[in-house]
Amino acid sequence: MKQTPERPGTQNVTLALPKGVLTRVKVLAAERGTSISALLTGLLERAVADDDAFARARQRGLSALDRPADLGTGGRRPASRDELHER
Repeated sequence: MKQTPERPGTQNVTLALPKGVLTRVKVLAAERGTSISALLTGLLERAVADDDAFARARQRGLSALDRPADLGTGGRRPASRDELHER
């Protein structure tokens, strides 16, 4: 992995973007007072963080399925469906 001398720990990449997108990205970066590289780095870091958070939440959810909540019924149904829906 070749690192850039001006930013140790980083690596250059080449992107192929449609011209219209590139034009808008340049304007967006300029309006935000940043570079295209910094803008894309922030967006990609956010995407990776969101993906990591989703994976952790998914794992917590799957783990919770292995530990059902105690509803205080001792594992018994207190009433049948018909009894609960009597009118």
